Amino acid sequence: MTLAQELLTRVREWIAADPDPTTASELQALLDQALGEDRAAAHDLTQRFSGRLKFGTAGLRAELGAGPQRMNRVVVQQTTAGFVKFLQLRFMQGEIAKKRVVIGFDARKNSEIFARDAAEIFAGAGFDAHLLPGPLPTPVTAFAVRHLNAAAGVMITASHNPPNDNGYKVYLGDADAGSQIVPPADDLIAEFIDEVAATPISDYPRNADGVQLVGAEIIYAYLRATAQSVLDAEQQGAAVHPKLVYTAMHGVGTAPTVSLFAAAGLPELELVPEQVEPDGTFPTVAFPNPEEPGALDLAITRARLVGADAIIAHDPDADRLAIALPERDANGAKTDRWKMLTGNQLGLLLGWRAARQAAARAAEKGLALSALEPQPALACTIVSSPALKTVADHYGLAYFETLSGFKWVSRVPGLIFGFEEALGYLVNPSIIRDKDGISAAVAATEMLTALHAQGKTLWDELDAAYELFGAFASTQVTVRLESSEAVLALAERLRQNPPEQFGTVSVVNYQDLAEHPESTLRANVMRFDLAGGSRVMVRPSGTEPKLKLYIDVCVTEGTVAERKKAAEGLLVELETAIHKLLAV
Repeated sequence: MTLAQELLTRVREWIAADPDPTTASELQALLDQALGEDRAAAHDLTQRFSGRLKFGTAGLRAELGAGPQRMNRVVVQQTTAGFVKFLQLRFMQGEIAKKRVVIGFDARKNSEIFARDAAEIFAGAGFDAHLLPGPLPTPVTAFAVRHLNAAAGVMITASHNPPNDNGYKVYLGDADAGSQIVPPADDLIAEFIDEVAATPISDYPRNADGVQLVGAEIIYAYLRATAQSVLDAEQQGAAVHPKLVYTAMHGVGTAPTVSLFAAAGLPELELVPEQVEPDGTFPTVAFPNPEEPGALDLAITRARLVGADAIIAHDPDADRLAIALPERDANGAKTDRWKMLTGNQLGLLLGWRAARQAAARAAEKGLALSALEPQPALACTIVSSPALKTVADHYGLAYFETLSGFKWVSRVPGLIFGFEEALGYLVNPSIIRDKDGISAAVAATEMLTALHAQGKTLWDELDAAYELFGAFASTQVTVRLESSEAVLALAERLRQNPPEQFGTVSVVNYQDLAEHPESTLRANVMRFDLAGGSRVMVRPSGTEPKLKLYIDVCVTEGTVAERKKAAEGLLVELETAIHKLLAV
């Protein structure tokens, strides 16, 4: 495979400009292999230089390595220089009050190096660049943007991605109040990045001395604010505590979580010793995401050893939360089998908690929730369980469904709680505008503690929710095809011939969100509302050749046991019908 001269020139220019000897050497070795007729190396080289990483509403996230399609120091500096131009434009237009930026980073490989590069470029452009004091959770950076009245924030993290990934996440202050960017800001930033990428990074102004290191007080401020916004004073200092096992999954959640629990009088955490310290190589998990099979194996082993009542798990940057409990037998007794609550189940429980608390506060003042302005609101993403709407209706709260991502959830007016099914929860929107696994762990632990004192668990609380609101159950069907084009073709086939029923369940309403009248809800998603309150959502994956179908069912007739059994049976029927419909 012969390399084009243009590609050779770009690769050699990159090697010469790369400030990282590791990635420069990696790229030189790849080039030598490609010139030596190594077809795999030539293909890899071509792919790395086929455009650049797309900067979207989630910022950047990709595998570490050399080239514009990987995460590396060159890409980080180009991205920062482009973001600088965007912020300078906002400043000139009077949209930001201070040229101040907060930069945070987690414990992944190169995170601190990338953060330092970003901070020096911000400082070189005349911004007050505040670099956080060490590897910290993403929620601390999101908090710091608001707490320090910054115009923007950057978090270097790849969250729960595979070990060799990293990313660049962006927040905006002022009118955006610390939320992640949304269109059209992402497109404008991307244009500026493309513009500055034409200039060698050696020409970007840098100022290492101008970087201001934030002290540990930012962590204490986050912990104090979290405790004040999340803790229920009536439940603090409970006499009977459940035994809890905690894992940070080699991430940065251990220190702040343990400190917060200790200061708040919450149960002492039994740590998974192999996963306590931050380690960007993630030696005990192939995929550091609590949802992945096997990710909680060490935590479960520890829980069995110490006789724990529950497991609390964070992903590596501690913005997601997982809770696992011992399963119960037919008589309700605890077994040795452990099961994780789904994101939808925990979202229902945390949303119900928030609704009860809001109703209690309003009642103390003699007010109706529906009369408040703005009306307190619950929110979730469009592919999360509709159970939250039932809670909102029951308590007279506003309810919103948004597109996927907390960049949308966090912007809901009057928000008191929001979640997404992928283990993301926002329980303290007064101080932070992003999902936060640490504050969610506090809220969940309060529930665990109160229930434990009554001899109950979160399974009992779910049953109570099912009795009041109906039994909800959810699952996903993922269809993997050979290409993204094949996925889009399959989605288009459904769009052109939408089914009128799934199995024996009729479709009562079909909506193509690609044609939604509100731009903030427009997406390549199809929604099928079914008879009896069930729902099927269909969307192509934005990152992989997959078509994802989200099934949510609700049963309101019969006892709780009958409702749960019927809901599980309905899930099976709908899943079978979908496989038959798609012929997979």
